[in-house]
Amino acid sequence: MGQKADFTHFDDSGRARMVDVSSKPDTVREAVARGSIIVKTETLRAIKSGVVKKGDVLAVADVAAVMTAKKTPEIIPMCHPIALSGVEVDFSDKELDGDRAEVTITVTTRCTGPTGVEMEALTAVSGALLTIYDMCKSADKTMTIQGIELLEKKGGRSGHWKKQ
Repeated sequence: MGQKADFTHFDDSGRARMVDVSSKPDTVREAVARGSIIVKTETLRAIKSGVVKKGDVLAVADVAAVMTAKKTPEIIPMCHPIALSGVEVDFSDKELDGDRAEVTITVTTRCTGPTGVEMEALTAVSGALLTIYDMCKSADKTMTIQGIELLEKKGGRSGHWKKQ
């Protein structure tokens, strides 16, 4: 199957481990992740007009994204605790063909440290999307979460990477 992958989260005996980053220099790190949820058009209208029974969906999802980013090492076993210096959350939406609509969430995370913030950005997107699902599930059981992906990362030894 080609070359052996270089997985750093395993020791010489194949056991999972947290990578030691103590010798890595602190650099400014940034990551951008995105994901979306497909909902009924009427669900999107309810979200935008603020009539969802559980409250302001996007305001709660925004807070959920920040909280989830901060809790990433408690959720993902080998992630380092990171002192985040910033979490930005952006929402966009569009109506699709038929009676479907899409809400897209983009999260940018930042820190200065020896390891990156990709997992924090991805986890934040996931937490925000799950929050939208939770708040709207009584009215829309057809929702689909999709396309959670890393779009860009900056900093560290690997430098700047952007998805094509």
